[in-house]
Amino acid sequence: MREPQLIQSKTELPIAEIGADRRLRPVSEAGVEAILSSVAELGQIVTPLTVRQRRADGALIYELLDGAHRLEAARRLGVETVPVRVFDCTNDQAALLEIDGNLAGAELNPLDTAVFLATRKAVYERLHPETKRGVAGSSARWGDASELGSFASMTAEKFGMTVRQVQKIVAAGSRLGPDEIAQLRAAPKPVTLKDLQVIAKIGHAPERYDVVRRLADGGAKSAAEARQKWKVSRPDYSGPVPPSADDAAYIDLLNRFDRAPMAAKRRFVETRWVEMARIMRDAEPVADGAGDVAALGEGLADDDLYAAAVMAVRSSQNASTAHLQRKLGVGYNIAARLMERMEAEGVVTTADEIGRRGIMPTDSGWAET
Repeated sequence: MREPQLIQSKTELPIAEIGADRRLRPVSEAGVEAILSSVAELGQIVTPLTVRQRRADGALIYELLDGAHRLEAARRLGVETVPVRVFDCTNDQAALLEIDGNLAGAELNPLDTAVFLATRKAVYERLHPETKRGVAGSSARWGDASELGSFASMTAEKFGMTVRQVQKIVAAGSRLGPDEIAQLRAAPKPVTLKDLQVIAKIGHAPERYDVVRRLADGGAKSAAEARQKWKVSRPDYSGPVPPSADDAAYIDLLNRFDRAPMAAKRRFVETRWVEMARIMRDAEPVADGAGDVAALGEGLADDDLYAAAVMAVRSSQNASTAHLQRKLGVGYNIAARLMERMEAEGVVTTADEIGRRGIMPTDSGWAET
């Protein structure tokens, strides 16, 4: 089979003549914005687009292989022609040109990388059937083994990966159908390579569809979690039921607090004192304004808020009204009243001529509060 032929006589094409409707990866807004910024700085699109020329119904048509973000940027800028490299090639060769251009020149997420590599493997082995697993070994016994090597080793060398990395990614991408790829691209949380590897191990199609659906609609944070939820939902499931999201978060928070050193626990309580008191009383946040005193009665008890204010001032060594507002989440009137009480009780000094206050020393730590 002949190699793709570069048509050197064609270096520019009108963007209206370039078709880009059959792509393995959709155009991202961030990618287009990056190209627009580059064009604004350089004044033109510098890197040529890779295009395939073929004949259909007696007419020449041009299909984009690499450069979708550049093409979209050119359209938005109103550019009429773009620099191109035009190839005469087969369908499989065109697919390889598209895949290799994206793998070599784009920041791909794990899903796109898996899709590209799985597609590349299928195309590569159609072009070089002697590299399929089992075929090269059989040929070697007869003395005509190909020098090309396996797809995994060739791809690993070409893109700076290990053979094992290529094998894992290809296994993940080869399991996914077009509808599943589209759903995973729309997932609120980008799927990871680990998610794809979990999906690749699912041989039962209904289970795989359910796992993909849960990831796509945000019903699970990982493929492993989605698979566990699938198992629990089955009528014949008899294993342990995993804790709810609230229970799991509570257990995690409790374990972290138990393992923390005492200094960290104290700091946590100091910074979350008011919030914890509000939660225990199931009250709305303290309001500001004319009804401050009434609001304190409806929210935190006056002494509770004062104790939190003393903690905030002493732990930060900052005796300003603005600091109390930020730390306690209260308005100016409440913060000023708390500061006045601390002055009256000897926690802070009287404000000087520019409004600064000092913090009075104590030998008993927080016991005074």
